[in-house]
Amino acid sequence: MTETAAIFDRIDRPRRLPDEVATAIMEAIENGQLRAGDRLPTEFDLSKRFGVARTVVREAISLLRYDGIVDSRRGVGAFISEKQQRSAFRISPACFEKRKQIVQLLQLRTGVQSGASALAAEMRTDRQMAGIRDVFAEMERADNKGPKEALEERVDAELLLYRRIAEASGNGYYVEVILMIETNIQNNLRSAFLKNAAASEFGPAIIAEHKAVIDALERQDIEGARVATRARFEKAAARLAAREDFA
Repeated sequence: MTETAAIFDRIDRPRRLPDEVATAIMEAIENGQLRAGDRLPTEFDLSKRFGVARTVVREAISLLRYDGIVDSRRGVGAFISEKQQRSAFRISPACFEKRKQIVQLLQLRTGVQSGASALAAEMRTDRQMAGIRDVFAEMERADNKGPKEALEERVDAELLLYRRIAEASGNGYYVEVILMIETNIQNNLRSAFLKNAAASEFGPAIIAEHKAVIDALERQDIEGARVATRARFEKAAARLAAREDFA
């Protein structure tokens, strides 16, 4: 009998730890925890904080230095560069993966949510429509405050809006699928999802996309609700796919 164990080699799964460390440092800069001129902790301190080898930290710093985010000074340490000195941030493999996952979820939502909206236009009650309008009003108020003041409020209101629309369809399977998508976003992609929303999902033009859905539901326009919802999520996916600064 052939010894099958000798046929196969071990599969190595690259963890891309340097990209993860570089992304975490970038997030600290974007959040204002690190500012231009601040000195980064030493390689030793960073390796302890991240729980990775010093070689991983060293490579992460090299990535940031390549992009002009960090300026290393021999014998002194690594410092956050002035914003005008920074080159366009190179999208890491880890960031590409996050973008890919969110785009795929938006593509899935396009089909599921447009079907739910079409059915909701036919089946919704006046009470359900009033609830949908209330959530949309909350989303508009958060949008008017802007991403700096009400980012999470705005994103959570949008997620709730389309969950309420799915509930108004009367089909529990739509609700289950949409809850599955939401859970994936909340548990695995929330940070990236929020950043994308802040960059490209605020403003009157975006609100108009959502309002077209609400108006079709008000009119009980089945095909109009389907088309408006599909257009909303297709445009969101296209905006994300076109971004060059996603991190």
